Amino acid sequence: MRRSVSIIIPAYNEEKRLPATLSRIAKYLSSGIWEASEIVVVDDGSRDATPQIAEAAGARVLANGRNRGKGYSVRHGMLSAKGDWALLTDADLSAPIEELDKLWSTAEREEAAVAIGSRALDRSLIAVRQPAFRDFSGRFFNLMMRALTGLPYHDTQCGFKLFRADAAREIFSRQRLEGFGFDVEVLYIAYHLGFQCVEIPVRWSDVAGTKVSLWRGLGAFGDLFQVRWNGLTRKYGSLAAATTRPVRSV
Repeated sequence: MRRSVSIIIPAYNEEKRLPATLSRIAKYLSSGIWEASEIVVVDDGSRDATPQIAEAAGARVLANGRNRGKGYSVRHGMLSAKGDWALLTDADLSAPIEELDKLWSTAEREEAAVAIGSRALDRSLIAVRQPAFRDFSGRFFNLMMRALTGLPYHDTQCGFKLFRADAAREIFSRQRLEGFGFDVEVLYIAYHLGFQCVEIPVRWSDVAGTKVSLWRGLGAFGDLFQVRWNGLTRKYGSLAAATTRPVRSV
């Protein structure tokens, strides 16, 4: 049997999507493949019934107090996680929760501390694609990301990532960005701390009702420069050069 897992869900005004999401996750966990588990919903200052719905479903709710951003929410959840592993997943379950099996088994096999779901490695797994402009923007963002940070990953923005508990503490305690650029930042920190990271193709579907506005999307491009600057000026502390290359799963 696998050890324990914390499933972290950042949520802002998600009362409509949370019931189905929490029900599906609970059903998955009820199979008993994990020795212990918890669902952690981080309420980012919602103005609807998000926290009440999460509590009623048996989730542990963490309150940000006010709207702080997805990056802040994920850091809050990761640093509060009690499991041996911590999974970040979006409230819309764009990547089915069952894909956690794939992330965990690959991480165990490759002795990796971080496993990230990827839409780019096998696009045939995408059941519902994003609108053309968002898809183009995502590909361009990845090119910029690789050029500015030197990271080798093909998709940093998929909201489905698994961290071993010790790695999560090291990584997220150094995180500074509170917006949507945090994905790149935490992978940059992980890479330069020498944690082995595997990138794994996962099933994924675009879900209507995205919280990523055009302005926030553009802000993520600016975050790339901030990550690079923070690395150069040691804002993340002393980061050693990466000693391992990520494993690409195909």
